[in-house]
Amino acid sequence: MMKYTPLPTPTVTSNEPIELSSLSVGDAAVITSVIQDSTMRRLQALGFVPGTAIRVIRRAPLGDPTEYELRGTRISLRKNEARRIRIQLSA
Repeated sequence: MMKYTPLPTPTVTSNEPIELSSLSVGDAAVITSVIQDSTMRRLQALGFVPGTAIRVIRRAPLGDPTEYELRGTRISLRKNEARRIRIQLSA
């Protein structure tokens, strides 16, 4: 029986806007923009708006979904949703 070994998620070190999905567990960032569509409007109503601090809490064993903390709330997003949110790393 093969043992499951998750692939490591690369840690981002740049200060240019990047996708939320590229962060590693424990990384913190600030949302800079959100690509608009009907799903993303709902997420904006939940607090995914520019200027909001966000932190990666944990990732599911197979890598999707990922749990994020923002404004005192924890929300899980799939990678395709997190790719539509642009962030900058916190100092």
